[in-house]
Amino acid sequence: MNSVKTGIQTKLMKEFKPLHLEVINESHMHNVPKNSETHFKVIVVSDKFNEVKHIDRHRMVNKILSEELEGPVHALSVKAKTPSQWEKSQKVEPSPSCQGGSKHDPHFNK
Repeated sequence: MNSVKTGIQTKLMKEFKPLHLEVINESHMHNVPKNSETHFKVIVVSDKFNEVKHIDRHRMVNKILSEELEGPVHALSVKAKTPSQWEKSQKVEPSPSCQGGSKHDPHFNK
């Protein structure tokens, strides 16, 4: 059985033929069972993002990963850049620590 991370990498490589791709499993930063694959950050640099609005780049990635987003993936952070943007700055801010999400929502804690 392939991991969720491997499936994400495969789909993004096939669709975007990226110059740079990172798929980071951030599940360990959240209140999930050990070895979970539920929270990911994707950094993808592709010519296919040239002249595409920021929000539309996210939509493109989400469309390719729709199956994962409907199933095992609970959260996806997307950093989609053009090669020229990546060349200017390869800095990607670290993800914030988990704030507990639904643990603080009374609708989930009845």
